[in-house]
Amino acid sequence: MPRLMILIASTRPGRVGLPVAQWLEDRARTHGGFEVDVADLAEINLPMMDEPNHPRLRRYVHQHTKDWSVRVEAADAFAFVVPEYNHGYTGPLKNAIDYLNHEWQYKPVGFVSYGGVAAGTRAVAMLKPVVAVLKMTPVAEGISIPFVAQFLDERRRLKPNDVMEQAATAMLDELVRWEAALRPLRPSLTPSG
Repeated sequence: MPRLMILIASTRPGRVGLPVAQWLEDRARTHGGFEVDVADLAEINLPMMDEPNHPRLRRYVHQHTKDWSVRVEAADAFAFVVPEYNHGYTGPLKNAIDYLNHEWQYKPVGFVSYGGVAAGTRAVAMLKPVVAVLKMTPVAEGISIPFVAQFLDERRRLKPNDVMEQAATAMLDELVRWEAALRPLRPSLTPSG
């Protein structure tokens, strides 16, 4: 079964990304199209890019990079859970993306964005050209959660509405389709370092 990595892009204390990702994890497991791996950038805690070699060479010198490489390589598809900070996406997400190159290639990515009135959609708009240059395929279906605080209960669990549930199903279905379509392209990749 293919593996979906749900990547939590926010690292700030009290972040909403954690309950959003927990809801998505439950939905993905219920969906049944993937094994699920939740990668929390707050726990992974990658330092600011500290590798001396370009990531395309795959000559990593730090264990944290080697561990991150193995984890991303094992994923067949991604769902990035992203807030919007100042009309953009988070620094920790950009850093995590930039650590690697080949490991991202020919894999689909869906976006689960959240925030205020714009629901994080400006962050997603900025992310799409970044993932495209890494040869990832952003799926059109995604989940956008406006005024996200209204969907949190007293225990800070996300209580989705029908629109969010339907969007999750559509995104997961597309990730399954695109993962299968892109899978034949991945074995041709060979490390150059």
